[in-house]
Amino acid sequence: MLKTTQLSFIESLKREKETDDWTFNGASTREITHCYHDYPARMIPQVAGKLLDLFGISAKYLFDPYCGSGTSLVEANIRGINAYGTDLNPLARLIAKAKTATPDIELLEKQIAIFTRMALSDKLRKVKEMPEIYGISRLDFWFKPVVIDRLVRIRAFINEITNEEIRLFFQVAFSETVRESSNTRNEEFKLYRYNEEKLAKFNPDVYGIMSAKLQRNLEGYKKFKAIIDNLKHPPFTNIYSFNTVNEIPEDLIQPESIDIVVTSPPYGDSGTTVAYGQYSRLSAAWLELEEPDKIDRKLMGGKPLKDLPLFPSDSLNIAINEIRKADEKRAREVASFYVDLLDSISNVAKVIKKGGYACYVVGNRKVKGVVLPTDIAVRNFFENHGFEHVNTFIRSIPNKRMPSKNSPTNAAGVLDSTMTQEYIVVMRCSSTNLIR
Repeated sequence: MLKTTQLSFIESLKREKETDDWTFNGASTREITHCYHDYPARMIPQVAGKLLDLFGISAKYLFDPYCGSGTSLVEANIRGINAYGTDLNPLARLIAKAKTATPDIELLEKQIAIFTRMALSDKLRKVKEMPEIYGISRLDFWFKPVVIDRLVRIRAFINEITNEEIRLFFQVAFSETVRESSNTRNEEFKLYRYNEEKLAKFNPDVYGIMSAKLQRNLEGYKKFKAIIDNLKHPPFTNIYSFNTVNEIPEDLIQPESIDIVVTSPPYGDSGTTVAYGQYSRLSAAWLELEEPDKIDRKLMGGKPLKDLPLFPSDSLNIAINEIRKADEKRAREVASFYVDLLDSISNVAKVIKKGGYACYVVGNRKVKGVVLPTDIAVRNFFENHGFEHVNTFIRSIPNKRMPSKNSPTNAAGVLDSTMTQEYIVVMRCSSTNLIR
């Protein structure tokens, strides 16, 4: 018999499925373990969940080739679907692993109680020698001295946790604590330091922030665990670091083994869209992860092109040619992203079963006043591998952490609108996944 928590959650999913609305305006996007950590350009769980309810009813295996913080993986898990994800950003992988992990609740609560008691009484062990935080050249520029001292103590406490899943749980809360207690403007994803007036008044309660994150995440985790515990066959989740632009290792994910792909690739190269590396830099340094700045150069669109290629998408070729008329160099930069996206889709197509689905949530960005038809390009790229187009749903974006207008040329007074819609492209594998 299903518990009340699971019943209410499933009933809410059914109600969402009965409508054609993909906006989900006003819906809570922070339920269960989705509450753990913010992340740039995060696909909201309602979209991933609805796609699974529509096209993954009998799915056993989901793959997300750009899994980010794991939204689609969590949504797959609560439906009993095994999930594979990969991402180049080590912070994203850490968050995704924590969100899909299932530590023992009693042990977790004991560890949180120990931390809270020690933090409130200021008895966290003082570290004799200040460790180097690699990846941050000017630590005192980004953090006040008292903040540094307390972050060092919290990190030492976490490093002594022997249970890997519980340590992951604490690391995710610590990552947010690092960002929120830093001197950065937390309302933005890029790194911008507060002005001197704001800094003079800025005195974050580091222990209080960490404790609040732990308690919030614990409540979300309990709801997630209740759902997983009531499944007949609890699912597994494997998260990797391979780059789908280059390959999908067959020893990790076999060809034609995936029932459904639910994902949201980057909207463009990280240099001109979302700076994942900047967002992750401080947390990654404190957690001793790979330097995120190096990751940005590995992301799609990071390799310069000498010539403009011809894509298997007339609409995309026309758009890039229009950009070329205004700026040849910028056209090559844009094309570089789509070269990588095409290579990635070529590899993703090979792991999807016949009859399986590829669901891509994309945005059509504007460059030099030209709208890039990424939704059509994704459709055409998959059609080139024997997929048929099922539907493209249009979703209005009700809330965005960016202005409604920006200055693409940096010229004073010259503004242009930013994206207000997403396109949910659904493709079905109808034949063997060979290039025509």
